[in-house]
Order: sequence, then C-alpha cells, then structure tokens
Amino acid sequence: MLSRRNFVTGLAATGVIAPRLFIPTAHAAEPARFDDAVAAAGRAKQATGAQFWSEIQQSWAVDRTILNVENGGLQPAPAIVNQAFFQAWTKANEAPSYTNARVLWPQVEGVRARLAKAFGCATEEMAITRNTTEGFLAVALGIKLNPGDEVLTTTQDYHRFHNDLLQRQAREGIVLRQIKLPSVPAEDIGAVVQTLADAITPRTKVILLSHVFQLTGQVMPIREVVQMARPRGILVIVDGAHGFSHVAATRDGLDCDIYATSLHKWLSAPHGTGFLYVRKELIPTIWPLQPPTDREPTDIRRFEAIGTASAAPYLAIGAALDFWEMVGVERKRERLVWLRERWVSRLAGLPGVTLNTSRKPGFAGAIMSIDLAGLPPPKLATWLWERHRVLVAGVVHPEFRGLRVVPALYTTEAELDRFADLLLLARKNGLT
Repeated sequence: MLSRRNFVTGLAATGVIAPRLFIPTAHAAEPARFDDAVAAAGRAKQATGAQFWSEIQQSWAVDRTILNVENGGLQPAPAIVNQAFFQAWTKANEAPSYTNARVLWPQVEGVRARLAKAFGCATEEMAITRNTTEGFLAVALGIKLNPGDEVLTTTQDYHRFHNDLLQRQAREGIVLRQIKLPSVPAEDIGAVVQTLADAITPRTKVILLSHVFQLTGQVMPIREVVQMARPRGILVIVDGAHGFSHVAATRDGLDCDIYATSLHKWLSAPHGTGFLYVRKELIPTIWPLQPPTDREPTDIRRFEAIGTASAAPYLAIGAALDFWEMVGVERKRERLVWLRERWVSRLAGLPGVTLNTSRKPGFAGAIMSIDLAGLPPPKLATWLWERHRVLVAGVVHPEFRGLRVVPALYTTEAELDRFADLLLLARKNGLT
C-alpha cells in the first residue's frame, strides 16, 4: 500500500519538492506522523470508550502547534482519506488518457451510489460536485425565473449566494428579498416558519434557506419550511454546506427537493468535493451551468460537466464515507455536541457572555457563536492567533457579533480546555 512516506520521499528524490513550490509550516505533517495517523484509524476499529476517541483524534496528521477551532470553512481530511487520494492521483498519472478517463472515472459511479445511500435518495438524483457553491449555482442560475419573480431568503444566509442572486436581479429583473428571523438564536420553530410564510407574496417562487447557518451554527427547520412552501408552489433550495454528516441530514428527514453540500467540511473528504441532490422530476427543468453534449435532460450527470478533471478526489470520498461509518453516524453527531459543550459550558451564564447559538437539543451541532462584552470579535480573534496560535473566526454581523468556534473530531479535550482558559483570561484581563 502506498504510504505518504514513500510518496513524499519519491517526489523529493526526483527534485519535485522545492521551497519555491510551497511554504511549509514549522510542524507540517511529516511522513512518520502521517503513517502513524493511518495506523490510528486502523486501531480505532477495535477500540472502545475513551481509547476509541483518542485513536480517532490521532487519525489526522495535523499541525498541533496550531489550536484550530476554525473548521467551518474547510476541514482537514483523516490520513486514510489523503492516502486514498494519493493512490488514485498516482494511478491517474501512469497514463492519464487511459488511467484517469477509463480506469478511475468509471469507479466514481460507485461513490455516487454510496453518497445516495447515505443521503437516502436514488442514485440517479445524486450529482457529485466540487462544493456547495457549484451545486447551488447550477440550480439558482438554472431554474426559470421571470422578471419580477421573487427569491426569499434571510439576512443570515450565505452572502456569496445572495451575490449570485443579485446578479440575476441586475441582469434579468428578478427580486431578491432578505428578511430577518425573529431572534438570534431562533428557538421557536413555529415563529421561524411563520416569519417566512408572512413574507411570501404572489410573486415568490423560491425560498433559499441554510440547513445550518454558517456564522452561528443555528439548525433551521427545513422540513417544516418545505411543507409550508410546497402547497404554495414554492421551491425550497437548501444550502446544506454545514448539514450533511454534521447534524441529522437525510432526504426524507428534511423532505427536501434540492440540497447542495460540501464534503470537505463535515465529512472530511478531499478539498474540492461536494454533492447536489435534485428530485428526479425537477432535473429536466434546470439548465446546467456548462451544457453537456452527451447527457439526456433527465440525467443528473448533466450538472457535473466541468471539463477535464481528476477522479482522485471523488474516489477518495469513499474513504471518507468508510471513516464516517466506522465512527458511526449517531455517535459522531453526539460527539460533536459533546465537544461544543466541553468548552462552552465553562463560559455560558457568566456576566457579559452572550451565546448566539442555542444549546437546546436539535438546534445546533458543533458550531457555537460567542460574544464577550468589551472584546470586539475580530480583535479577540487576532489576539488569540498572534499571541497564542489559536485559529478562530471573528464575526461582525448587523444582527449579532461573536467568535465562530468550530471544533472537529480531531480536536482534543486538552485543546478545548486551553481555548476556554484563554477566553476566560481575555474576559478577565482584556487583550493585554
């Protein structure tokens, strides 16, 4: 089996690796640590209790000199996932016109089937994409909307998607309407659904809603919104970037028609992987971003036409699914909430501490937004990084502000304890 040690050593011997190609960190993942991480994933299969989570934490070859609680945008992959990627990438380069196109790409169909099973949809409703944005754009720019037709969304949904729709507004005359939710956090499902329902007009054709808000981690009542909107003939596009493999996320559980997600977030698949689910009967009603020449209007693969691409990252999704299933779907969700509570329980309820994320069951997963009075989040985030090598996002939104704290399965208890210690220190002494 190809190890990263052999892979990197082989490249170095040929002179491929040179300082001008990348800037290494002081403690980048050396081959020995990579191989140890692969071995840890193997040991985890037989481990139980605390030992199981210890082996899981060691399954990533990450830089532990950085306390990384900024896993919201992009998460590292376990070493076994990167190993699978290296193997496929190396195979593809043996004779690319043959090995990439004829050997590896046909195997991607097996990954499609596994993703469909994991999400609970038909294989022919599952497109493999590079990220949530690619999936969203295929739908948002491909559905038929006439001048004056409205897309309803919230002020907390992803700004990039708002910008995409604003371009359609400028070019085609559609209308993007952004509304505020009743509160931050929003813990009354009925009030959330009613707020959206009250904003609907005869011109509303689409609702864009995040499954999990990226800035606060708020889990939205997708099923209830869909069931409110569907009888009105309104399509709900679900931004699932932070949903799949983080919180409960299946097609039938959400009752959704369209769901786009990134697999390099909570599934910890290779960077540049995602999926788009489209209900079968809707597929021919949506124009793809890049018109394929050899796909029928009912073929979900029409949304995958991107030109020449490597099969390696898509094939390594299979290893990420293996790892997820080995951890256990329910057990992972419970662990992510446990990681959140490990640190936030030490600050919740203290004077001057505001939580923008609910701690009630079902309203959030690992993500927490926390604000400390008198400490502007961007400055606090800078202090944590420059003084303590803690990586976290400082967010200022018109309706709230706070640090967005996102641990992941590889995050250790000691790291979360240190993070809480630093927040308590900053709260007591300021940024000195």
